Amino acid sequence: MTEHTHTHNDSPTSTVIPASETAERMAVACANFLETLTPELRRKTEFAFEDGERQRWHYIPREMFDRKGVYLQEMNQKQRDAAFNLLATGLSRTGYQKATAIIDLEATLGEQERMEGVAQLARDPELYAFSVFGDPTNHGPWGWRAEGHHVSLHFTVVNRELITPNPFFFGSNPAEVRHGPDKGMRILSAEEDLARQLLGSLNSDQKSKTVINETAPADILTRDVPKVQLDAAEGLAVESMTTGQREVLVQLLDTYIDRLPEQLAKIEEKKLRDAGINDIHFAWAGPANRGQGHYYRLHGPFFFVEYDNTQNNANHIHTVWRHIEDDFGIDLLRSHYQNGHHHA
Repeated sequence: MTEHTHTHNDSPTSTVIPASETAERMAVACANFLETLTPELRRKTEFAFEDGERQRWHYIPREMFDRKGVYLQEMNQKQRDAAFNLLATGLSRTGYQKATAIIDLEATLGEQERMEGVAQLARDPELYAFSVFGDPTNHGPWGWRAEGHHVSLHFTVVNRELITPNPFFFGSNPAEVRHGPDKGMRILSAEEDLARQLLGSLNSDQKSKTVINETAPADILTRDVPKVQLDAAEGLAVESMTTGQREVLVQLLDTYIDRLPEQLAKIEEKKLRDAGINDIHFAWAGPANRGQGHYYRLHGPFFFVEYDNTQNNANHIHTVWRHIEDDFGIDLLRSHYQNGHHHA
């Protein structure tokens, strides 16, 4: 994406670009998944598209959030395989590897908490649930969700060709595995390292604009709200960065976009190019030293990324990527209904 970073144009966000192949793959995988389920499990999984459940989400353990849908622990092997096939349609190979590694990390966290004598919550890779909203086999709007502790993915599909992939949450606890066979593993390493690289490259004037607070907040600020309500962007604008700094910022953005399947990633990159990156702001809170609680965000014309690593002695990451106007497909649906529900 780097070669396009200087384009600027003032009408960014509602670039509606078909992603028909990905939408078709999702529809087929979702229908296959539903067909593997027993009637009882299917009733737990399926919701009307208009159901308020579609915009209800969180990234905390099941004991703290009554999560709907069918859990991996309720599925047989055939059903699980179909569920993971559906998951794979919403992610790139890299994104899928991160998602499944985060799910598997629950076992590591459980072991760590038992060693430390603080085990209070069930840490189980099988406590991830799948839900489907609407009917994937026709041309009406539909959506699906895969969610548990530290993965929360939401896809809204319209006309079998338009897709919104947000909100998109990945977390990691521990951020760095400190014991056992996976010692040293950092699932969300690039999300931290590139932001640090950018922060470290700033001169004192740039840094004074970037660091908005000496203390990092205890979590991402947008939490689990259905729609992000944002004030003016804070931090350092890309137009005040050097070419090298811009390139690092674009690499950082790419770590979020590259979680998506190729067709969707290209659409996000095109929207970025059309909007221009000059107005994106990079803000940091907390000390710059590794191992201390820190937070950053990227605030663009149509998107918002938050990263927080403060909990568990700054070894517990939360990241979220939101579309300011189009989370849960709000913008897509508006244009769909204005155009009289026609299939393109």
